[in-house]
Amino acid sequence: MALYNDQGIVLRSYPFGEADKVVVVLSPNRGKLRTVAKGVRKTKSRFGGRLETLTHVDLVLYEGKNLDMITQVSIIEAFPTLRGDLDRVVAAGTMIEVADFVAQEDEPTLRLFLLLQRGLRALDGDQMHPDLLTGYLLKAAEIIGVAPALTHCAGCGANDGLTRFSFAAGGALCERCRTPGSYALRDGLTAYLALIATSDLSALPEPDLAMSRESLGVTRRFLEYHLERGLDSMALIDV
Repeated sequence: MALYNDQGIVLRSYPFGEADKVVVVLSPNRGKLRTVAKGVRKTKSRFGGRLETLTHVDLVLYEGKNLDMITQVSIIEAFPTLRGDLDRVVAAGTMIEVADFVAQEDEPTLRLFLLLQRGLRALDGDQMHPDLLTGYLLKAAEIIGVAPALTHCAGCGANDGLTRFSFAAGGALCERCRTPGSYALRDGLTAYLALIATSDLSALPEPDLAMSRESLGVTRRFLEYHLERGLDSMALIDV
């Protein structure tokens, strides 16, 4: 049993006992941390609102037998701008949902943590880029190891004649490799997705609004297929 310091982004929390909360944090060092904050539901809690979802915090924790206990907490980033806009909150909720599902306990997740941090920072900026969530989901797919083939055929590796797309096959397909259930995308969409996938979330390319909605829809369904679950937080997004 010992004290240790860590940081992380609060993914969610839920009541525990009469006055406590279990706080689930994404740590770059320890993966998904399930911690307990004693007395946090009391009006005069010394933690105040510092353990709200979507907050990047610095923590001092005491190792427990089942759950580590938070003894000190300070805010590193609160992302106040995104909290005042419903579209940004929904997008942030999707980012959190993916990170929460993918991260494992006691497994370092630096890349996933940094992706979530960059995503929330971008959402907290002056304007929300139409392709920000698409970019986040594509980069999450890469971290997970299921990134779609967008510049070459997922079947044979050819980089031309990519006329079809298949979730099961792993992305774009040429006519020779087309499979049952594969379908044609809007002309230029795979190239548009490839550009988003290779761009930093803070420097996404000029959006093509005619492409953005379809790009998000394809990316969402591709990731849901490979995660084998729906993204509930996207129910409010019309794609």
